[in-house]
Amino acid sequence: MKHLTLLRTMFLSLALSFPAVTSAAAVDMRVGVAAPLSGPFALLGQQLSDGAHLATTMAPPGTTATPIVVDDKCSAEGGAAAAETFIKAGVRIVTGFFCTEALEAALPLLAEKNIPVLTPSIRERGLTERRAKEPLPVFRLALPSDREAAAAGEILANHWRDKPFAIIDDGTIRGRELAHGVRTAIEAKGLKPVYTDTYRPGLDNQSALVALLRRAGATQVFIGGERGDAAAIASAAAKLNYPLEIASDEALRAASGGVDLAPGTLMIAAPEAETLPSAAPAVAAIRGAGRPVEGYAVPGYASLQIAMEAVMAAEAGKQPALAILRSRTFTTVLGEIRFDESGNRSDNPYRLFRYDGSRFIPEAQ
Repeated sequence: MKHLTLLRTMFLSLALSFPAVTSAAAVDMRVGVAAPLSGPFALLGQQLSDGAHLATTMAPPGTTATPIVVDDKCSAEGGAAAAETFIKAGVRIVTGFFCTEALEAALPLLAEKNIPVLTPSIRERGLTERRAKEPLPVFRLALPSDREAAAAGEILANHWRDKPFAIIDDGTIRGRELAHGVRTAIEAKGLKPVYTDTYRPGLDNQSALVALLRRAGATQVFIGGERGDAAAIASAAAKLNYPLEIASDEALRAASGGVDLAPGTLMIAAPEAETLPSAAPAVAAIRGAGRPVEGYAVPGYASLQIAMEAVMAAEAGKQPALAILRSRTFTTVLGEIRFDESGNRSDNPYRLFRYDGSRFIPEAQ
């Protein structure tokens, strides 16, 4: 870790000390990378930084790619300080940010300099509208929560079209919003749940809830809640000899807390980045560098691919990088990426997976 910290410091010092390349034969692609490199999220920040550094080794001949990595500390103060560092370094695009507080503090400063931000993880709705009358220049590789719920609803509407289903939530803001979004999307397809309710989370025994589901005639249920609740509901259904197909979102990827999920449990989520066929070059590069292929390493690699291509195209077309991000389709290790007018990726990466007792397997759709 000390060696990596020293390497980051050297990259930053060099970037701040030397002028930008002005030769017509070369482009200096200075890209900011904001990541939590200290505190509880440091591991995620390191994954992102690893992927970013490795992507820059694939810069086209005749170009230089310099990642300016700064610890945003997952705080407003850290985000603002990171933005000031990026502006001083003369970066063209900033990638990263895991915490909304850091990104919100950085965005106004970067927007004033027409520097766009590409984030691989923040999904909060209304992120850009709270600080400015016009949308700020932020582009997201992860769909916002409402788009995630809509995608889940569309998938389940096709999968459960002729089946009696229920939609329940654990009463948390996240659980309620997820369940509401799924229900709205399903009802837009002309389907209605036979039962909806808020359940009490965290119980080892969910027999009373399962009894209510059985009384309503539901044979399928979507849960806006956590993995432990999905496991407990499945366990109670099994004890009552009641066949019940359970579905939820990527919360099911959490570590097991005791009782495991029932085989056959459905999950609607984006595939893990490293499992995509298109991610093979990034996976090979990350493994070749002796770094773990997990978490945000591949998204970090993809973010730098987009940033480098945007800078190259902006330089060639004498346009700001912001305009390129809003108009171009990018070929990345995550596949083809294009952003809509709100800065969200325009495709739907979500898929249906089924638990086989040890892992989630893609379901034919």
